[in-house]
Amino acid sequence: MSTEVNDPNAETDRNVFGGELAACSHDPKTGYLRDGCCREVASDVGEHTLCAVVTAEFLRYSRRQGNDLITPQPAFAFPGLVPGDRWCLCVGRWLEAVEDDVAPPVVLEATNESVLRVIEPDLLRAHEFDPETFEPGTLADR
Repeated sequence: MSTEVNDPNAETDRNVFGGELAACSHDPKTGYLRDGCCREVASDVGEHTLCAVVTAEFLRYSRRQGNDLITPQPAFAFPGLVPGDRWCLCVGRWLEAVEDDVAPPVVLEATNESVLRVIEPDLLRAHEFDPETFEPGTLADR
C-alpha cells in the first residue's frame, strides 16, 4: 500500500473487516494526517478513525455540538463539508450522533479496525453506507 506520508502505521492500519484500510476521501482531504485515510495515530486524541458519509442532518447536529464542519476554514485548508462528502469522524462524536438518532452512514472498508474497541460490529453494520439508498439531504435550511 502506498501512502503520501511517512507514518509507521501506514502499512499496518486495517479496516473493520481486517483487510487493507481503504481511503475515505481525497476530495476533501480527510484523516488526522490529511492523507485521505482514517488511520489510528497515537497523537490523535479525538480518534478520527471512522469513515462516514455526512448528511445535512449530521452536519447541522455537529455544528450545534460545537464542531462546525460546514463553514470553510481557509487558514486550515478546510473547504467545509457538504452532504455526501466522506469524512473521518471522531468515534465519540459518531456515538453521540447514534444516541441522538442522527448518525451518518459508515464506509466500513475505510473505517479503522480500532473502532471495534468501542463500537459493536452489529452497530456499525446497522449504519453501513449503502449508495443505493443514501439520501444526503440539503443544507438549504442552514
